[in-house]
Amino acid sequence: MNNFIYENKTKVFFGRGCVKEFLTCLVKDYDTIMMGYGQGSVKRNGIYDEVLGILMREGKTVVEFPGIMPNPTYKKVMEGVKLARAHQVQMILGIGGGSVMDCCKAVALAARYKGDAWENFWDRKGIVDFEPIPVGVIPTTAGTGSECNGAAVITNEEEKVKIGYDYPKCNPEFALMDPAYTFSVPKEQMVSGAFDSLSHIMETYFSGPDRDNVSDDVAEALMRNVVRNLRTAVKDQEDYTARSNLFWNSTLSENRLIKLGKKGDFGCHLMEHQLAAYTDCNHGEGMAVLHPVYYRHIYRDGLKKFVRFARNVWEISGEGKSEEALAEAGIDALADFIREIGLPATLRELGMKDRKQLGEIAESCHFSPGSYRKMTSGEILEIFQECF
Repeated sequence: MNNFIYENKTKVFFGRGCVKEFLTCLVKDYDTIMMGYGQGSVKRNGIYDEVLGILMREGKTVVEFPGIMPNPTYKKVMEGVKLARAHQVQMILGIGGGSVMDCCKAVALAARYKGDAWENFWDRKGIVDFEPIPVGVIPTTAGTGSECNGAAVITNEEEKVKIGYDYPKCNPEFALMDPAYTFSVPKEQMVSGAFDSLSHIMETYFSGPDRDNVSDDVAEALMRNVVRNLRTAVKDQEDYTARSNLFWNSTLSENRLIKLGKKGDFGCHLMEHQLAAYTDCNHGEGMAVLHPVYYRHIYRDGLKKFVRFARNVWEISGEGKSEEALAEAGIDALADFIREIGLPATLRELGMKDRKQLGEIAESCHFSPGSYRKMTSGEILEIFQECF
C-alpha cells in the first residue's frame, strides 16, 4: 500500500436509544449550544422535542439555527456565523442529514476565522491552524457519511460552484447514531442517500493503486453490503437490521478508512456538484444518473478493476466473456440496480427540461486528479448529453 497518515477524532455512539443515554454527558462542559436543523422534519418526527428536552433539563442556553436546506449555501453558513458570534456559542449540535451536518461544520469553521472563509477554505484548500467551534451531530439519514469527517460541501450561489474540502479539525467531537431515527425519512430520500454511500465507495475503489491492497478489499465488502441491505430496506423500510447496516456503511464510506493509500476518483461527484450548483438537484439522484455513463467512458482505462467489480460485487461469471464484455456487464448490473431501486437514470427525470445550460456546466467542472483518465470539458459535455 501507499504511505498514509490516518486521523479520525469523532467518537461514535451507535444504536437504539443512544441519544437519551449519552447526550447529557457529552454536552456537560458547554453552556450555550447552537442547535442546527433542516426545514421542519425533525419537529414533525419528534426528534427535535427529544433533543431540546434533554438540553433544557440540563439548563443549557439553546440558540436555534433552523431552515438548513439541501445543498446548503454560503449565505446560510454566514447566517449561522452571525448567530454563533452574537450568542458566543460554545458548541454546535447538528440534527439531520448531510446538509445539516455540513452546514454546521462550515459555521464552526467560519465563525472562528477572521478573514474571508470562502476564499481561504472553499475556493481553495486551506490550513486550519486554529480551533473551530466544537461540533456534535445527530444524523437522521444514512448517505453522506458527514458524521465522521471534516468535510462541508457548500454552494456559493453567486459563483455557481459547489465544493468542499475535508479538514480533520472540523470533524465532529461526537456522533450519536440511532438507526431508528432514520425510519422517518421518506423512501425516496432513504434510497438516494444509500446510493450516495455506494457512490462514495465506488469513487474511491475505481482509482489507483490497483495492485493488491486492503482498502479495495474492504470497499468490495461494503459495496456488496449496501446493495444487499438497500434491496431489503426498499421492501421493508422499518427493517432495523438493514437500516442500521446502511447507516454504518454510510459512515465507513467517508470516515477516510477506505481512502487510505488510494488516489480517489471523485470526478462524478465534481460533475454532480456543478449540476446541483446550477439546478439544485438531489445529490444521490444526480450520482445515479451520472455513474453508469461516466464508467462507460473510462472503464477501458481501468479495465482490470472493472472486471473485479463485475466478479466480486455483482457476482457475474466471466465464463465465455472477454475482459471488456465482463467489465461492461458489471456496469450494466449497476445501471439495472439503479432502476430496480427506483432512482432516475436521465437528467430529464431529475427535472432538466432542456440542454442549454449543459455546456456552461461542463465548462465549470473541475478535473479529478485520481481519475483513470483526465476528463476534458468536451468529454464531460458528452457525458451530460448522453445522460440527458
